[in-house]
Amino acid sequence: MLPGARNALTVETMPALKISHVGWDAPETRPRMANDVDARPGLALTNRSILRNGEPWIPVTGEMHYSRQPRERWADALRLMKAGGINVVATYIFWIHHQPEEHGTPSFEGNLDLAAFVQLCEEIGLEVILRLGPWCHGEVRNGGHPDWVVNADYTERTNDPRYLDAVRTWFGQIGREVAGLCGSDGPVIGIQLENEIYDQPDHILALKDLARESGLFAPLWTATAWGSADIPVGEVFPLYGGYSDGFWVDTNQGWDESFQAHFTFSHQWDDPGIGKDLAGESWTGVVGAKHPDFPAATCELGGGMAKAYHRRPAPTARDIAAVALCKLGSGSTWQGYYMYVGGTNPRKGLQESHATGYPNDLPELNYDFGAPIGAHLQIRDSFHRLRNQHSFLEAFGSRLAAMNATIPENDDDGGLRWSLRSDGASGFVFINNHRPHEPLPARTGVQFEIGLDDQSVLFPHRPVDLPAGEFLSWPVQLEVAGVVVRWATLNVLTVLEAAGEPPVLVLTANDGVDAHLAVPAAYAVEGHPSVPVGGERVLEDLRPGFFTLTSERGGRLRVLVLSASQALEAWTPTVSGRRRLVLSSAPVVERDGGLAVYAHQPGTVAVFPPTGEADDDGFSRDPFTVSSEAHEVTITRTAPASAPPARPVTVPGRASAPSPDDFAAHAARYTISVSGQAKAGERSLLRLELVGDTASSLFEGREEDVFWDGSVWDIDITPAQDTDRRVVEVAVFPLAADTPVWLPADADRIRASLVEPAAQITGACVLTFEATQLSGFA
Repeated sequence: MLPGARNALTVETMPALKISHVGWDAPETRPRMANDVDARPGLALTNRSILRNGEPWIPVTGEMHYSRQPRERWADALRLMKAGGINVVATYIFWIHHQPEEHGTPSFEGNLDLAAFVQLCEEIGLEVILRLGPWCHGEVRNGGHPDWVVNADYTERTNDPRYLDAVRTWFGQIGREVAGLCGSDGPVIGIQLENEIYDQPDHILALKDLARESGLFAPLWTATAWGSADIPVGEVFPLYGGYSDGFWVDTNQGWDESFQAHFTFSHQWDDPGIGKDLAGESWTGVVGAKHPDFPAATCELGGGMAKAYHRRPAPTARDIAAVALCKLGSGSTWQGYYMYVGGTNPRKGLQESHATGYPNDLPELNYDFGAPIGAHLQIRDSFHRLRNQHSFLEAFGSRLAAMNATIPENDDDGGLRWSLRSDGASGFVFINNHRPHEPLPARTGVQFEIGLDDQSVLFPHRPVDLPAGEFLSWPVQLEVAGVVVRWATLNVLTVLEAAGEPPVLVLTANDGVDAHLAVPAAYAVEGHPSVPVGGERVLEDLRPGFFTLTSERGGRLRVLVLSASQALEAWTPTVSGRRRLVLSSAPVVERDGGLAVYAHQPGTVAVFPPTGEADDDGFSRDPFTVSSEAHEVTITRTAPASAPPARPVTVPGRASAPSPDDFAAHAARYTISVSGQAKAGERSLLRLELVGDTASSLFEGREEDVFWDGSVWDIDITPAQDTDRRVVEVAVFPLAADTPVWLPADADRIRASLVEPAAQITGACVLTFEATQLSGFA
């Protein structure tokens, strides 16, 4: 044996983390919803999960607001959502966007064409949840109520007959647009009533009646249940949420424990912190219990976070994906993200603000939310990490949805955070070793002993170390095509069918974690060495590539291992009814019966099963080019900043954003010239690096704004006509060392280093995106 080599036959003896599968605590039952009432063929509901064609199903919902996106980009946004593993689109219907004037006819044209949006979702293969309101929140002024509703002599958000009359008219107008899409073969499968209302169940029932009068109905009627809300469970399906951080706590409050809770595995689904600062006297602080007649489900897992002036959280991709994984490990049967696609308010003055009675000042226009898909369809790192989880759910969600969650009692007692979801015969171990702000330590010598109904599985065969910041889901007794993987220290991504070949199970590694896998001792293994260990055959230290497993009964399964970096480039589109694995750094979407990439630079996609001649690794490769020319960016400061006045704290603990007059008086002014050919309508972004407090831009009459948090700022400079020169005017309001706002750590360090107020643009580049259809897909 070479010096330092590990003896594969030696099992280290050290305490393993033990847990035994615990079955469901109540028999499976079916509520009236989606079964006896509003039944739809192929969709049903139990107290354990939603059923699709009789099989448990975990929907993956992403929020996109049609009124905050240009209509011409809806299709691309929806294709990207589908590519990210979203199968249901949720959208608010903001009354104030459609009908700002009481006696004006509501507009459903252009970016407000709700029916066209829902129909487009259906065409692209996505179902829809209408978040009907009429009070929505969504960081919109009045929660989405038009001013004339707020100023009327009735009490809004109650059963005041005059308020209900106004809502009846509004719902009737929505019904005339989309009621025909709510039938048994339509794309609308859910309707949310109101939002964050805590103590008026009768009002929710009244809204449901009004929706039905208007022809609006769906098998799933939902309501937000956080904050121990008193909602009419049974008439509505209670949904929950979880954010890694939020703007709604005070500037100096620190990382609130309501956010911390989402990085653990727990049977607690209520988060009383969401919307706490708007709840007023209705907020109790009491944590509500999940209702036993309905499964654990979410509609607002934080896909990012909006920026208020006083507090500007910037959750990382790991923050966002770790929360999502913790919910899956805790028993979630519905993953819903808010937001999944960012956007821009349709006009100024529609944001919540101190001036309109809110405790938070939001940007007038910017609603990017740091979402997986940005306001201008930028793809963020969180998109990739979530996509890996969603690919797993697409392939194995029916199994996972049928599995109860068993969580160690000492999960958050300084030990490893983990859980088991199992049906007693097989399962998945979920592990989270990531936490922002207060990082968790690396873990050494990790090993599990999992008790199933008829056996115990000890794995891995020797303890492994888990770096800080990692989160994982490992299979136990996973059966695919008659072949059993006893365990693996790899994440499950998907299963592929290859013509004339055994199916392929795709697994992904984590950086810094030893990748091992075991099968029953009698199995044959081709393509990687294996050793017998304790009645199992173990494959150690797996690297990217294929190997084949053959059971004692002749079942065959190919296994493909991807590295952690490959996993973040792994797309699993379906073309002609067949799921593919595509490795690409550029987004890959289903389009025109095939696949296309949205890229700003040339690249190559690797495809399995191959579409042409395969390389030695089994993948075919398809290069693509982009025709975009290089662009020269020139930045000219046309006016310097001047020292700003002290920011007023008009709400306790929360400063107000600069007034328009202050901004005009003190902001630095820049003219940015972009030279180089640009085509009309071809998505193009000016990416700025800057240091400042707030900033605004103007291009071809389109305004944008941002509250700086240390991130780059992308400005849409897509031209209306072909041009070879574009000019963007940018103003940056200065940031001072004592500006009373909460900033992420890196930005906070920059602020602390300032000796005088800063309003600087420090870098700029242009990204232009082209859609290129890939060959070889029919």
